[in-house]
Amino acid sequence: MSRPLERLRVIINHLDRHPAGIRAAPTSAETVSYGHPQRLRYTLDNDLLTPEQRLFYEENGFLLIRNLVSKQDIDRFRGEFERICRQEIKVPGLVVMRDVAIAKSEFVPDQRAVSKVQDFQEDPELFRYCSLPKILKYVECFIGPNIMAMHTMLINKPPDAGKKTSRHPMHQDLHYFPFRPVDRIVCAWTAMETVNRQNGCLVVLPGSHKGTLQEHDYPEWEGGVNKMYHGVRDYDPEHPRVHLEMEKGDTVFFHPLLIHGSGMNQTQGFRKAISCHYASGDCYYIDVKGTTQENIEKEVKEIIVRRHAVGDELTFKDTWAIRGRLVQGERISM
Repeated sequence: MSRPLERLRVIINHLDRHPAGIRAAPTSAETVSYGHPQRLRYTLDNDLLTPEQRLFYEENGFLLIRNLVSKQDIDRFRGEFERICRQEIKVPGLVVMRDVAIAKSEFVPDQRAVSKVQDFQEDPELFRYCSLPKILKYVECFIGPNIMAMHTMLINKPPDAGKKTSRHPMHQDLHYFPFRPVDRIVCAWTAMETVNRQNGCLVVLPGSHKGTLQEHDYPEWEGGVNKMYHGVRDYDPEHPRVHLEMEKGDTVFFHPLLIHGSGMNQTQGFRKAISCHYASGDCYYIDVKGTTQENIEKEVKEIIVRRHAVGDELTFKDTWAIRGRLVQGERISM
């Protein structure tokens, strides 16, 4: 048995005798209290995560790693994003999303602000983020050695125009994914600059990953909601929250059932982050008909048909299978 695993066993045995709980500090300003899990379900045996880190993820559903991605890499990603916004390059399959209320772009004044680009698997520079060894070594701790990059995003949260449309409703990422098992999916989300409560940092509900997938739909917000920004219909507003304030290069890994969102950007600048959702190459697709995911399946298919003039024969599974890219190991069933 490796030394970290032996240490983990000692810690768990100690907690079995002293159920007082542990306090861990995911950010510099806040702490989350938790007791020990009955078994390790959400992390895999490895020599990278400390026993304390494994227990923290088990109980809370997220893990923040400081200064993981280099400033040089982030500056390169930013430069590529700027070229996309200026339409200097055209990336096949890339989806460019614009805020419903922001009329002024950061780079092209006569266009609405680009709030997000996603599905950049055909852009070699941006997709390089998904295969960074520093990222993948942590991803392997959660989903194993066969790693598929399934969903890619660069988020450019704009200054709020006064209608609160820069918010992202509280949601679970699994709502969008027709593949399982849920515990072999993880997101890596990296701050491209200082991210705080003023410019709309992530907010998470620790421990909510232990629940089930909730029903999602568009929230009834007076100022409108951006396309595809579904939110959990019913969650406990009294559930403890953690605001993940991060610096450039900090990366948070989180479970797809973790309820999370982000607040308004109350600054004059755009807040940037880059992320990738990974799934094990051993995952499998499911039919979401008759489930709470049926509404997102319908919406995605309508968008694909409208944009690409394809027939109804395209399935929800197909829309994901064509985007997935193997970044490590073997593609078994995805």
